[in-house]
Amino acid sequence: MTRREAAMANFLKGYNCSQSIILAFEDMLPVDRSVLSKMASSFGGGMGRLREVCGSVSGMFMIAGLLYGYDGPETGQVKADHYARIQELARRFEEKHGSIVCREMLGLSVRRDAPVPEARTQEYYKKRPCAEIIGDAAEILEQYIKENPI
Repeated sequence: MTRREAAMANFLKGYNCSQSIILAFEDMLPVDRSVLSKMASSFGGGMGRLREVCGSVSGMFMIAGLLYGYDGPETGQVKADHYARIQELARRFEEKHGSIVCREMLGLSVRRDAPVPEARTQEYYKKRPCAEIIGDAAEILEQYIKENPI
């Protein structure tokens, strides 16, 4: 199974968009699956259904931090290099979807959505492009990792 397929399958199992990405890369990460899932749990629906940055993008950024990030009170070039990496991932995602903002990609006018997620029914999956967006995020990140070995 490709990482794209794994990420999409995670979403179809009920994981949020951020968890779906994180768990598709768990074999590369130095953190327990349960901790990864909890860490990403706040970022679904554009950060707790605030419809801000897409959870799959947040997931990519968290993985990039775990793989390439720094762990001290860094300043200067170390921080700049990492932020450049994050901006490059965002650029690639925006190139494909026009935005990294959940509500913009879903065509929603609400800025803050009700905290209760919609039921994951067949109708839900038909009207939401989220699974494909998540798959694209997984592909973007996988390609980036191939180009930038750890």
